[in-house]
Amino acid sequence: MAKESMKARELKRAKLVKKYAAKRAELRAKGDWEGLQKIPRNASPVRLHNRCQLTGRPKGYMRQFGISRINFREMANKGLIPGITKASW
Repeated sequence: MAKESMKARELKRAKLVKKYAAKRAELRAKGDWEGLQKIPRNASPVRLHNRCQLTGRPKGYMRQFGISRINFREMANKGLIPGITKASW
């Protein structure tokens, strides 16, 4: 389980990215690199990191489901994810 501060930091970054997205696109189109440098660093989408929505785990993230591989396996075994079954042959 990730620390709550790490989860909060990622949420804060996501909000900043959303807030400055239009302004960043406008400045990039103009080629105003000085203007881009004045925007906060955390407003860059590159600084976002995918984390599990349930635990905040940063590694083993599955994009399609938004959760880590560990939680995915547990939920799939319990039948909580529709359409996912354990392979058997």
